[in-house]
Amino acid sequence: MSAFFVPPAAVYFSYIDFDTLYILFALMAVIAALRECGVFDTMARLLCSRIRSVKMLCAVLTSLCFFTSMLITNDVALLTFVPFTLALLAHCAKGSTVLFTVVLETVAANTGSMLTPLGNPQNLFLFSKMNCSVSDFSSVILPYSAVCFILIFACIFFMKEKGRTGLAVRKLPEKEADTVSLLEDKDAAAKKEPSKKIRIAVYSLLFVFCILCVVRIFPKWSAALSAFLVLLILNRKVLLKVDYMLLLTFTAFFIFTGNISSLPSVHAFLESFVQNNEFFAGVVSSQVISNVPAALLLYPFSSDVKSLLLGVNAGGLGTLIASLASLISFKLYSAPAKKLGLPSSSRYLLVFTAVNAAFLLILCIFYYIQ
Repeated sequence: MSAFFVPPAAVYFSYIDFDTLYILFALMAVIAALRECGVFDTMARLLCSRIRSVKMLCAVLTSLCFFTSMLITNDVALLTFVPFTLALLAHCAKGSTVLFTVVLETVAANTGSMLTPLGNPQNLFLFSKMNCSVSDFSSVILPYSAVCFILIFACIFFMKEKGRTGLAVRKLPEKEADTVSLLEDKDAAAKKEPSKKIRIAVYSLLFVFCILCVVRIFPKWSAALSAFLVLLILNRKVLLKVDYMLLLTFTAFFIFTGNISSLPSVHAFLESFVQNNEFFAGVVSSQVISNVPAALLLYPFSSDVKSLLLGVNAGGLGTLIASLASLISFKLYSAPAKKLGLPSSSRYLLVFTAVNAAFLLILCIFYYIQ
């Protein structure tokens, strides 16, 4: 639509932040490869294997979402641990407990991921623009992430569920384990084990290299090239699991913001809306278009990037579309809800909105009293 007002031209290429696209592609590819190897499922299984209390299991699963999202992104954390949660809790806890746990996991993934540049796409983009160290970046977000962590565990502490799991994760029935891809043919697994270990080692080194590129030790294009070549050799199917639509969305928004920035009237409106009001603009915009597009749209008009960073991260709470990661957990919950005898999707949406609105309100109050 913006191209009708600013006809396509070579200047479009200057709008695109290729460094962000390079590192985003590399991280998505490497994390998809590690997930394909079952690294995160194995970690969750080992951590949960000896837990018998339902409440403690909820706490561990929520913690996994909170802390792993800092490195593997909120999307991947939820894609990994929500199915795992459904498989474990659906047969040993009340339906309302399962629903509430998935909601808390979603909040945990969104608020844990805000703490690092790797945690979510908007952080990756804004970090590349802030010209600061990782520690400085994280120090801006740390108080907000810590407040959310305390609130999450307060919610779990007051949870009424007092049951016991009655199972060990290692001995999950085949039907349940299949839900989260925990079991595989033992003979096939034994044959693949050496090559699998090698792949995990290579992918781990590649992930470390990506982090070094994020902190500007190596150029970001080298991360994308390395990820592409390594996966082309070791497992080219993983390249098909990269979220190319997200990369296209980034590209479209770069061009869109470049176009509207060249329109004096639109530029003036957005500048007046954003300047000296970055936190509020980030929160409100995220509720409507989600926080990743909000960050891309508002950044060119911001004079206080730290406040914008806080706004779009806090803005990931609230409506279901405020963070695309929230849509993932909603879909993962809704698909098997009826089959597992869980509360309906509409009930989930109601609880999700109430909890997220409460967290968002607390973060907004915290920001304005700082």
